[in-house]
Amino acid sequence: MQDIHEILGSDGPLARHLEGFTPRRAQLRMAEAVASALARREHLVVEAGTGTGKTFAYLVPALLGGQRVLISTGTRTLQDQLFTKDVPLVASALGAPAKIALLKGRSNYLCIYRLKSQVAQGVLAGIPLRDPMLARIQAWSNTTSQGDLSEIAGLTDAHSVWPLVTSTRDNCLGQRCSDYAQCHVVAARREAQEADIVIVNHHLLLADLALKEDGFGDLLGSADAIILDEAHQLPDLATQFFGVQASSRQVEHVLTDGRAVLLRAGGSLAEIGAATREVEVALGAVLASLPRAAARLRWEECTTDLESLVLAVVAALRIFTTALERASREPAVELAAKRATDLAHALERIALCGDDLGARTMEANGHSFILGLLPFDIAARFDGLLRARPAAWIFTSATLSIGEDFAHFVTRLGLHSATQLHIPSPFDFENQALLYLPKKMPDPTEPGYIEALIETALPLLDASAGGAFLLFTSHRALAQAATLLRAHWDGAIELRLLVQGESPREQLLREFREHGNAVLLGTASFWEGVDVKGAALRLVIIEKLPFASPEDPLVKARIDFLRRRGENPFRDYQLPEAVLALKQGVGRLIRSEEDRGMIVIFDPRLMSKGYGRMFRASLPPMPITQEPAEALRFLKKLERT
Repeated sequence: MQDIHEILGSDGPLARHLEGFTPRRAQLRMAEAVASALARREHLVVEAGTGTGKTFAYLVPALLGGQRVLISTGTRTLQDQLFTKDVPLVASALGAPAKIALLKGRSNYLCIYRLKSQVAQGVLAGIPLRDPMLARIQAWSNTTSQGDLSEIAGLTDAHSVWPLVTSTRDNCLGQRCSDYAQCHVVAARREAQEADIVIVNHHLLLADLALKEDGFGDLLGSADAIILDEAHQLPDLATQFFGVQASSRQVEHVLTDGRAVLLRAGGSLAEIGAATREVEVALGAVLASLPRAAARLRWEECTTDLESLVLAVVAALRIFTTALERASREPAVELAAKRATDLAHALERIALCGDDLGARTMEANGHSFILGLLPFDIAARFDGLLRARPAAWIFTSATLSIGEDFAHFVTRLGLHSATQLHIPSPFDFENQALLYLPKKMPDPTEPGYIEALIETALPLLDASAGGAFLLFTSHRALAQAATLLRAHWDGAIELRLLVQGESPREQLLREFREHGNAVLLGTASFWEGVDVKGAALRLVIIEKLPFASPEDPLVKARIDFLRRRGENPFRDYQLPEAVLALKQGVGRLIRSEEDRGMIVIFDPRLMSKGYGRMFRASLPPMPITQEPAEALRFLKKLERT
């Protein structure tokens, strides 16, 4: 095997073959740790600061080891980058050819059976291919080999036709489908199982772990190693996957689909009529008991006996299931019956869950409702799933530790036996960045906080001539700030104002990069996963410390749960979560050795509260000022360079 030191060195194959490759000691240190974990099939948690080059640090040992490796990412952007660029580049430079597969969730692939059904319905109605996009999809279906709907220009998952031509775990017929032999999902999974490197995303990986999709094989079955990039997202995502959600819309769809498939099978609706009406009555009783205005509440805050009402829906669904099964033995009808059974089970789990097992929520808008259950503790279950698969598990991200302490992350996922490694960013933050903490700011809870923020930010935006992100913790604060900025500038300056929600995220980022002097206002989705290198981004303004709202039903439930266990919710949950979120936001600024810029955090609690030290200790080591004149000089100097 080639030596990792040589490969990642100044005279190695990566330096010779990859333009812009720079040897980094931090990268070598991580690569050695990954290689050791792969060889010993151990668990490794590694925080690699921005600029470490963590992608190459795990790809080199993964490709050298000759093992079957599954790489999971948090975003489609990184997934596509790995498949189209990074893995082929490194494999070519190493002379280590590898079969690579990109695997997406089933909703990304055309379902031939459902497309045929849509076309047939249109023909029967005398309006063939009613939607022009449906006609395009049908023509494309005759030529595509992958069946990946992203191949169709102008089609996004927001288009109304998308769910009509894709399958879900609920409506897929599996091996009973007449088009199973041509199924694109089956083909993609088969290709993945034969590949050396498989690139997936966290949603698909967790679905495979938590749901074990029947009929499509075990994605992890023969993997020697699983590398999870952007691993900071895993605790929340895994909690969602191990939780339960059920809605009135799902119940309505089960009834509608059950009637439709029974008719297509030649059955009579009279056979399920009484059972259908019983479900509808029980569902109506739940809706009538809930608030008419839009509301999101904890289960315990509902004024009615929600448990009894939901259990009545459960009982009615089981009667409906029995009626369907008696009416026909056709595969599509049996599948609809199974969906009704699964939905009844989900509603029952939510209704009967104990207060110490998970947070139950209810969302209603007068026309529909969603019930949810999120478990408080998934550590034992997640750790058990990992131990059931004797492979190397490597978790990496730029934000996993508080200071250099991984306790919060490893505790949530049960990874206490994992080797832990903290690698600071190799960037020179002392000379590349300045942290400005404005003095005399009001408390973030005071009514005039956003007005004070914008008033203080305007001179900074003028001095930097734009090139700024303004990151907010709520959509309300963002909207208020956008209104104030527009009222102040009123077209008098040439700064381009880009506001989240007014255009798609990727379009906003593209315009920001191309303009060079734009000002972008964003909330949670812009705090992470955004990479703007160069002078286009030179100022990052953060509204306040990103504590989750204590009024959020899920946050409130977790706080109460921790108190019942005798723990400190603020210290053990709210504070570490906010620290990790702030690290993500601050990490948007310095993305390369050439970047220069300033971070501004307006929240006075960073200096006035004792816990502010924990936030400051978790940020990169950079100079701090509270003097506005020094901040303005820094920004004006940036503009001249």
